[in-house]
Parts: sequence; C-alpha cells; structure tokens
Amino acid sequence: MSTSIEADRERVWRALTEPSELVVWDEERISPVDAPDGYPFAGQHIRWRVRLGSVPMVMHERPQVVSRLDRIQSSLTLGTMRLEQTYTLVEEPVGSARTRLSMKLATSNEVPVIGAIIDRFSVRRIASERIDATLRSIQSWCENTP
Repeated sequence: MSTSIEADRERVWRALTEPSELVVWDEERISPVDAPDGYPFAGQHIRWRVRLGSVPMVMHERPQVVSRLDRIQSSLTLGTMRLEQTYTLVEEPVGSARTRLSMKLATSNEVPVIGAIIDRFSVRRIASERIDATLRSIQSWCENTP
C-alpha cells in the first residue's frame, strides 16, 4: 500500500527515523527503550515500548536494509509475532516536494497468540488495517508539522 505525501523525502525520512518523531505520530509506540545513536542502520537492534491495544509490550526492531531517503527494511518481533516491515520513498514527480511512501508488512500465514492461532485471512486484514493507519498517520504528521 502507498500514499502520496505533500512533503519532500527529507521530511518523510525524518518522520520515519527520528525516535522523537516516531513516538508522536505512531500511536502504538510509547518510547524507545534503548535508541542507539545513528538510528537506523543495518544490523542494529532497538527496543521500543509499545501498546498493542491496551497491553504494554516491548517490540524488538532490527533494521536489515537502510538506504537513506529511499528504503528501510526491518525485522520486528512483538511477543510471538515476527514481521518484516519495509518503507520505500519515491519523489513524485522528480524534483517536487511530494513523496510517494509505500509500506509493506509481511508475516507468516498464521500468527500464534496466547491460547490460539490467528489464521491467514485475519492476519491479512490486521496487516492491511495497520498499514493504512500507519500511512495516514505519517501523512498527517508530515503535512502538518514543519
């Protein structure tokens, strides 16, 4: 899924990579537990305090690919859930102050949760809803915050 944001790639990149901004626009992130200098870089490990619904948890993020202003691909672990998250930024059209931000969230077809398994159709619906909410939040943040 993707959205067009009325902001240049530098602004969108900052929203995706500055821990102080991430915890404002991403309603699920509460705070970084241990944000190392230079976040994000490939091979790094950062822990975030997050809220899954009303349940506080720790999410582990391990950036795999970081290409400044272009792409961030990270492995995320949240309890028993393992996800691959990829953000891609493209200037549209070239030379403009508009950015096309794409987000991909991949997980296995079944996700174990306490006492049950969420099937692939539910996983797909939950992932789609999460991507949509995330893209809307980033868009609103970047377009309304200098």
